[in-house]
Amino acid sequence: MTSNTEQTTNSTNGHPLLDVKGLKKYFPIKKGFFKKTVGHVRAVDDVNFFIREGETLGLVGESGCGKTTTSRCILRAVDPTGGRVLYRAKSGATVDIAQLPASEMRRLRPEMQMIFQDPFASLNPRMNLFDIVSEPMFVNGIKSRSERADRVAELLQLVGLRPEYMQRFPHAFSGGQRQRIVIARALALKPRLVVADEPVSALDVSVQAQVLNLLLDLQEQLKLTYLFVAHDLSVVKHISTRVAVMYVGKIAEIAPTDALFNTPKHPYTAALMAAVPVADPRVRSKMIPLQGDVPSPANPPSGCYFHPRCPFAEAVCKQETPQLQEIEPNHFVACHRAKELELDGISAN
Repeated sequence: MTSNTEQTTNSTNGHPLLDVKGLKKYFPIKKGFFKKTVGHVRAVDDVNFFIREGETLGLVGESGCGKTTTSRCILRAVDPTGGRVLYRAKSGATVDIAQLPASEMRRLRPEMQMIFQDPFASLNPRMNLFDIVSEPMFVNGIKSRSERADRVAELLQLVGLRPEYMQRFPHAFSGGQRQRIVIARALALKPRLVVADEPVSALDVSVQAQVLNLLLDLQEQLKLTYLFVAHDLSVVKHISTRVAVMYVGKIAEIAPTDALFNTPKHPYTAALMAAVPVADPRVRSKMIPLQGDVPSPANPPSGCYFHPRCPFAEAVCKQETPQLQEIEPNHFVACHRAKELELDGISAN
């Protein structure tokens, strides 16, 4: 299991590898014959976080909260509506990914790669393993077939597959093996930042553990930095150095893993913790289900987006949007009552 080393935000620990400031992604809602824009879906709404080199930030939340859209904005798979995505490149220069022209972004892409959720959909069934894993190399200028073959063999061994498999096609492999192929492809260009979008959610539980341990081993060997997107708190707890909780396009809380799981400060985080089942039939759940439904990002409520479902909401919660503030060292919360509430968590060990 990863050591949940607490990171601090001051400059003595160096600059973040990735620093996201005020990130927004709005999708227009169009109606009528002339497709007039009548509103926007606020999929990502003023998101702020940083990731230090060598750590794993877990990004967690319910389906539809904006996790995947955030990760795709960071990699410029989709263009952000606003905000800054500051990345410290291998050259040492800090660049704003959100503003980079396509030509410069292309040169930067080898440093940032993505592991997709579904290993069955993300692999071309007409390509064998050699073609799948070596394609990024070919696109980025490595034309020698023998050089690519050597690199593919090295990558397959690195992820626990045999080099002689490189002539086989994806249908010959199980789900866990396919995800190892996806990981090998993501590592083909020796990236520094890897965005993993629900990389184990489509796998059996026993296989999930194997893939998670592989990711941890690769991080240590290759000095990788992860943004790990997931909805399963047990998975996030196992792999993350710090955890960010999203709710309706906004960050509700960010903290080191131990702090977040032991002493959550946001009521939504505490509700997620309470929903985690306990592996003991004699222990009765103390969970009080949240009332109401998740608000629509196309028409979010005023003030705190969580206030219609929050048992601790007051008048100020309905009127003013809470800002992400540091209430303890490296523990950031967007809640008006965070300093006074005492919420139950679960052990991070």
